[in-house]
Amino acid sequence: MRIKWLGHAAFLFTAEDGTKILTDPYVPGAYDGAVGYSPINEKADLVTVSHDHADHNGTNQLPGSPQIIKGKGTWTVKGIKITGIGTFHDHKGGRERGVNTVFVYEIEQLRLVHLGDLGHIPDEATAKSIGRVDILLIPVGGTFTIDAKEARQVVDLLKPRLVIPMHYKTPKLGFAIAGVEEFLKLSSEVKRTGQSEVALSPTNLPEKTETWVLVPAL
Repeated sequence: MRIKWLGHAAFLFTAEDGTKILTDPYVPGAYDGAVGYSPINEKADLVTVSHDHADHNGTNQLPGSPQIIKGKGTWTVKGIKITGIGTFHDHKGGRERGVNTVFVYEIEQLRLVHLGDLGHIPDEATAKSIGRVDILLIPVGGTFTIDAKEARQVVDLLKPRLVIPMHYKTPKLGFAIAGVEEFLKLSSEVKRTGQSEVALSPTNLPEKTETWVLVPAL
């Protein structure tokens, strides 16, 4: 399968049979232009939305008529199992910024986990619900999500083989959040791919946890 980082928390997963899953599509120009990434023109079969904020729920901007999945539950689409696990967008049980859904995708013997705008360290029960993690897509910018130090704690808790940071400051994002470097300082094995897209399988994942930095495509 292939993983492509479009920008912010939006990724495109493409399975070997061509099935496409899009995560957390942003609304271009949202928040008075702070979301400066280009429009998403990828035609997906399925879209998952971690929460209803404009930098994550721009489903109306997408081409085609993809199936939209939100919230807690379990779905199977074209042989791909997707599980939504309830978490929060802040440290106060959702009282500041509401709820957030962590999605687990089981694709071609890989377990991918997209943390959305996770705002706290998951408890043991949540970590158990998430289960084995092969690839972890994790916010690291802080302010609206966990910050670099908290993200490191989450990595240590979930023990993925591959970590891909997201939701951090870039030239196209005007939010007052941190860039990726603070998180990378806390990561022992870092690979700057120089690419937006990588091909992954159970046989080419790192044996020990590595962090790969992608380049936003849009």
